[in-house]
Amino acid sequence: MSDRSPAVETSVLSALPALSTAHLADACVRLGLQVRCGPSGLTAVAGGMRCAGRVLPVRHVGSVDIFFEALELSRPGDVLVIDNGGRTDEACIGDLAVLEVQRAGLAGIVVWGLHRDTRDLLRIGLPVFTLGATPAGPLQVGGRLPDGLERARVGPWTVTTADVAVADGDGVIFLPGERLGEIVAAGEAIRDVEERQAAAMRAGTSLRRQTGFADYLAAREAEPGLTFREHLRATGGAIEE
Repeated sequence: MSDRSPAVETSVLSALPALSTAHLADACVRLGLQVRCGPSGLTAVAGGMRCAGRVLPVRHVGSVDIFFEALELSRPGDVLVIDNGGRTDEACIGDLAVLEVQRAGLAGIVVWGLHRDTRDLLRIGLPVFTLGATPAGPLQVGGRLPDGLERARVGPWTVTTADVAVADGDGVIFLPGERLGEIVAAGEAIRDVEERQAAAMRAGTSLRRQTGFADYLAAREAEPGLTFREHLRATGGAIEE
């Protein structure tokens, strides 16, 4: 099938596993982009789960067929993003749906709602991020939505196939595909500085010394409005972004 998001290059997507959601959030701040993180309650079914890929959106209305239809449009490595309205009275995915998504070659699932069959999901191993679990499945079936495969809402954010989803132990972040190259480059720069800082700390040099904190305090005396973040930007520190 044709690529519905040509602005997202595969080579850039391949760099995402080396970056945490924290690196990517800081990169968005550095670039002046909106930081679109999922609400803190949106977490992995199991620790250590991580996924990244182009968003495959779907709006759930009570029946599994909408997932099947979305998978017919999917590409390997996509992340299925399911909008179930943030409902906490029903689960909209279980073991069979997750297994079907895995067999279709997707990277993972993000659900603005709940899951069930936790034991089976752990055995399947596909990264799944939800608001939690409940035994109850869908409680009713609604009519198919005209834009049910075009967008999905997760917390305050609406995402489409033009977006990229990344999820790890810190949560979920959505990135604009057309800016992904810039975001990845900024994230890599932040990661590299932080890794050098951590190595220097283990070798005995405090972070205060590395960031010139004493110099910052002296500069702030002369310029009371100076912020530590401005100082870090001027000196190449990256601990706040």
